[in-house]
Amino acid sequence: MNDRPAVHIKGVSKQFKAGVTALSGIDLEVRPREFVSLIGPSGCGKSTLLRIIGDLIEPSAGAVEVNGKPAHRARLDHDYGIVFQEAVLYDWRTVAKNIALPLELLRWGREKRARRVEELVELVELQGFEDHHPWQLSGGMQQRVSIARALSFDPALLLMDEPFGALDEMTRERMNLELLRIWDASGSTIVFVTHSIPEAVFLSSRVAVMSRRPGRIAGIVEVDLPQPRSARTREEPRFFELVTEVRERLAAGGLELEPAEEAS
Repeated sequence: MNDRPAVHIKGVSKQFKAGVTALSGIDLEVRPREFVSLIGPSGCGKSTLLRIIGDLIEPSAGAVEVNGKPAHRARLDHDYGIVFQEAVLYDWRTVAKNIALPLELLRWGREKRARRVEELVELVELQGFEDHHPWQLSGGMQQRVSIARALSFDPALLLMDEPFGALDEMTRERMNLELLRIWDASGSTIVFVTHSIPEAVFLSSRVAVMSRRPGRIAGIVEVDLPQPRSARTREEPRFFELVTEVRERLAAGGLELEPAEEAS
């Protein structure tokens, strides 16, 4: 049995040219098919760490491996899919053509692309919207297109940087349920950045609590809520216990989130 971590982060630090140290001595492992959320106060380096994992920026020290490969090699091998807070879709391309864009860049044949797009449209439940343009969709639907595009080439790892932060609360909770369904169906490993404690607990296998800048891993909270999760999961006593545990980990180091950051 292969017990190699999906993501192995060892001693990662990041100092920017302006002299700001964003991260210091980050050690973290993410297991295959795990859902790990990074949470902490604004400016603690959550998004910086996610971008280092995705080889979008280089660490100043330390190393990252994805599936046993250096991060740069993993990016070249298309091991990553990335979803940002904004859907970043092309308005002049339809839903189907937005999803197909990475496959065009990878020079997939037309028939193979069409089959894969059809699978993904069904996965994110956007049947009937294939020929719509992004401006014709709600914010939640746009993010589903973005997720489908990120999954188009079947990456082993999905990196998500506050993808639901701009959505209203009801849409955000519905998208949380959609994401768990997609995660289960796709078999991907997910690393997810959020400011919301309830969102982190609801979605995750584990929650990595980060300190204020320079960001460090201040603690790990194991989330033992049963799968599959549902809207009723948020009403269970264990859910509230875990939310409290994450909040206490933050508070232990004077790391309380602002009220707006804590709300789901």
